[in-house]
Amino acid sequence: MKKNIRWPLYVIAALIATFLAFVVPLPYYIEVPGGSEDIRQVLKVNDTEDKEAGAYQFVTVGVQHATLAHMIYAWLTPFTDIRSAQETTGGSSDVEFMRINQFYMQTSQNMAKYQGLKTAGKDIELKYLGVYVLTVTDNSTFKGILNISDTVTAVNDQTFDSSKDLIDYVNSQKLGDSVKVTYEEDGQTKSAEGKIITLENGKNGIGIGLIDRTEVTSDVPIRFSTAGIGGPSAGLMFSLAIYTQIADPGLRNGRIVAGTGTIDRDGNVGDIGGIDKKVVASAREGAAIFFAPDNPVSEEEQKAHPDAKNNYQTALEAAKTIKTDMKIVPVKTLQDAIDYLKNNP
Repeated sequence: MKKNIRWPLYVIAALIATFLAFVVPLPYYIEVPGGSEDIRQVLKVNDTEDKEAGAYQFVTVGVQHATLAHMIYAWLTPFTDIRSAQETTGGSSDVEFMRINQFYMQTSQNMAKYQGLKTAGKDIELKYLGVYVLTVTDNSTFKGILNISDTVTAVNDQTFDSSKDLIDYVNSQKLGDSVKVTYEEDGQTKSAEGKIITLENGKNGIGIGLIDRTEVTSDVPIRFSTAGIGGPSAGLMFSLAIYTQIADPGLRNGRIVAGTGTIDRDGNVGDIGGIDKKVVASAREGAAIFFAPDNPVSEEEQKAHPDAKNNYQTALEAAKTIKTDMKIVPVKTLQDAIDYLKNNP
């Protein structure tokens, strides 16, 4: 009788273990190829439909909070990476992480509007309003004072024209110096005193992660519908779509064109993460061209990883692995992408 009882107990234990493997979250995330979506689904320029043949696609990476089942899947599946929670979210909760990525998306859209219309010869004004606070390090003297979504508008009563200028100023202060930060919180202007600390990169700072808070004004209406989509990496493709619809509607010439990369106020294309997965997603959706940022690997990255590849090199490698005919095109600026499409019709 005892042997007959053990068998169902083993089955029940196995079922419970299997159930837990699929539902219990671990302190890891997995990254997988996401979608490669037609920009016309999320962008409308000048209240007109883009009816030209072909499509521009923006590409995403899928990020999931991992269970044991996810981890096993990731180990067995190419182009699927396992990341620690700290590496993925910087210690933020899932809700905070999504909120941070919404700020990245908002800034990306504003820069895309500015670059797309400016390159098309249209008037547009870009105002720098300060920097959104995205994270505050545990050793920052502003921990518990500054919070996610606060806007830092001045440091030591000095205002700046870009986040780079603000960062350079703070970096130039001496370790332990007192510093006054002026910021907006829930519509109210406040200020707080703190100290300059040493950051993880060895530089001096106040210990906050940040991104530009900007505002654009133009007579050309541009509307985005990107609820649930975050991050800055669609900046290049958004800019290209806006430029094309205003200045050169036939630029795509019937092709499906995908790509990735941030965009700044000078039209430079910045690096992004997960580009190998984006190549896979774009190839699945039939893209003929894929624009990839082609910037040098930083000195810090080269020291840490002597064999490190830049975005373009990584994209080329992924395309070769999956044996796609999709053309991987290196770009450093928005104009590089425009010129390639014009010169290779």
